[in-house]
Amino acid sequence: MEDYLQLVQAAKQGDTEAFAALYGEIYENMYRFALYTLRNTADAEDVVSEAVTEAFASIHTLRREEAFKSWCFKILANKCTDKLRESCRFIIEEAEEISDIGNRRSEGGLEEAAVVRGLFFELPAEERLIIGMHLFCGYKSREIAEILHMNENTVRSKESRGLKKMAGKLKG
Repeated sequence: MEDYLQLVQAAKQGDTEAFAALYGEIYENMYRFALYTLRNTADAEDVVSEAVTEAFASIHTLRREEAFKSWCFKILANKCTDKLRESCRFIIEEAEEISDIGNRRSEGGLEEAAVVRGLFFELPAEERLIIGMHLFCGYKSREIAEILHMNENTVRSKESRGLKKMAGKLKG
């Protein structure tokens, strides 16, 4: 942990090798999260690249070194949302008109996947981040709690609340 904090401190001071080492530890999970979210390899690569570029350019603004991972994932989540708004307008529109979709839910797997994705993006950012880190990146509640500097029970309750919101809208 001490080495990790030293790497973050060095990166904040402009050390590109330190930043590259930090990025190397989380790249695979960032890419996995982006790929699930966007369902397109090129878009996933683009948003991860944009998120890393933004993180590198603004790392000096990071207040707490131990928050580096959660900070990067928040940047990535915002980039994914921006990309979806830019290139997948229909998903956002479907999420906004969820009541109309309920009647057509049984028509097929693709439409249902779009509904679920739309519901996912209706969740508050923190719930989206927790659910995404767990389901798409494979992090356990304990690990998410450490990364986001939260109580483990809080992580589990926020994840449960978010999933219940989605399930309630799917049933409705």
